[in-house]
Amino acid sequence: MQRREFIQKSILASAATAMSASSYAKIIGANDRVRVGVVGFSDRHRSSHVGPFKELAKQMNFEMTAISDIWNRRRDEGKAYLDKQLGGNVKAFRNNEEMYDAKVVDAVFMSTADFQHAIHTIEAVQAGCDVYAEKPLSETMEDNRAVLKAVKASGKIVQIGSQRRSGENYWAAADFIKSGKFGPIVMVELMWNVNQPGRWRRPELTKDLKESDVDWMRYQLNRPKTAFDPRKYLEYRLFWPYSSGIPGQWMSHQIDTVHWFSGLPHPRSAVANGGIYQWKDGRTNPDTLTVVFDYGPLDDPKTGFQVQFTSRFSNAAGETKELYYSNGGMINLDTNEISPTGGLREREAKAMGLQANLLPTMKLEGAKVETSANTGNDPLTFNHIKNWMECVRSRKQPNAPIEAGYQHSIATIMANAAYRTGQRVTFDAKSQEVLAGGKPFKY
Repeated sequence: MQRREFIQKSILASAATAMSASSYAKIIGANDRVRVGVVGFSDRHRSSHVGPFKELAKQMNFEMTAISDIWNRRRDEGKAYLDKQLGGNVKAFRNNEEMYDAKVVDAVFMSTADFQHAIHTIEAVQAGCDVYAEKPLSETMEDNRAVLKAVKASGKIVQIGSQRRSGENYWAAADFIKSGKFGPIVMVELMWNVNQPGRWRRPELTKDLKESDVDWMRYQLNRPKTAFDPRKYLEYRLFWPYSSGIPGQWMSHQIDTVHWFSGLPHPRSAVANGGIYQWKDGRTNPDTLTVVFDYGPLDDPKTGFQVQFTSRFSNAAGETKELYYSNGGMINLDTNEISPTGGLREREAKAMGLQANLLPTMKLEGAKVETSANTGNDPLTFNHIKNWMECVRSRKQPNAPIEAGYQHSIATIMANAAYRTGQRVTFDAKSQEVLAGGKPFKY
């Protein structure tokens, strides 16, 4: 089998969406400049969004025009940084309402706190804007259902920040699995390990942040109202219900590929175990977590496969892994290889009267995914932002549409619910609720 055979879909998909400057002239409204705003000037936006946008903006006739941030320091820093990097005069706003009322943006980059993504996406599309929304899309099913409904009703282009969906190697793996050549998936092992005491910590900033510097009431949105806490503002990933932590930040990336490759919209069940074993710094989200999912057809419990996700902050051995197994071998998305590793051998198959079906040894084309705290201008994020900008122009659906975010959020909410309740969690497709002990999971 030629390598180009199973990466053909990736190449064709790229060719279909790649547009030269002259191509835009054929699209209605192509001569109109797309005005882009920033919802939340985050480290992620600074390190990973601005670079690709800067490289693509002139050719594609996009311009950064506004920034909204409820923290005065980040608002001022963001304006200064964007003006310097992009050579414009970005208008700074105290909040999203002010920015949308000013009618100065057509689209937004959104990278606020995890629990805010769904609500900020709803605000954006209802204000008539297309959105590049960082993951996780939602941390509760109430928010998840609301954002799906709002986006579908709006007709706006929403790209979820699951950049694996713009990776050539992931397209190649998806094509190989969906072609039937891989065989049925029997198991998926996902891993994301680090040994970084400072991951998601901002100790110097928390010392300086005062309640008068931020709009704390606006920050909390629909979460239970509490007294001001700079850690819950700056280190929100450590605290539920502002973030689920590991599931929303890391698992959401990897579980998204399971949905994509298998065509299944959500797990059938989830169980989890973990805790705060190493970094006892007041956090309420675990520093170690293992989640086991059951996936398969919703109407056939006898068919399916298991997905195991594990993550720890206390030892980096193993680092990140995405391993897909069939009876004939495996796909390793860490090394970008398809191989017969672990597959049924001829001797064992013959003894049981079966046919061995070992996979070939093949290499998947594409760059290895970046998993550092801020990915920078990595190829996958660059391609993902480019795809969003192209789709804003063409009005075609992007690589990671709203449905992808809705589906990964179901899985991350199930993982969080299983960890927090200690129960086997399921999903009710009729009510679109995550159920723990037969009751919808809330906070």
